[in-house]
Amino acid sequence: MSPTQIFEKLNEWGPVLFGIAFLAPLIDQSMQAAGIGAPLGVTTLQFGLGTGVALGCVAKLRGRWI
Repeated sequence: MSPTQIFEKLNEWGPVLFGIAFLAPLIDQSMQAAGIGAPLGVTTLQFGLGTGVALGCVAKLRGRWI
């Protein structure tokens, strides 16, 4: 598999990777700064990861963020 093919495969999953790499820490830090606890007994990072992955999957399936 060439580097171009690898990049193309990663690019397909771009929204999900964005949700994991950017949205999850942003949600985690925002919740901690606001003093908001995560529901269901999970940590704020786990909540951020779940939310980031879910939003990324929705964006991937729809083909857009908005």
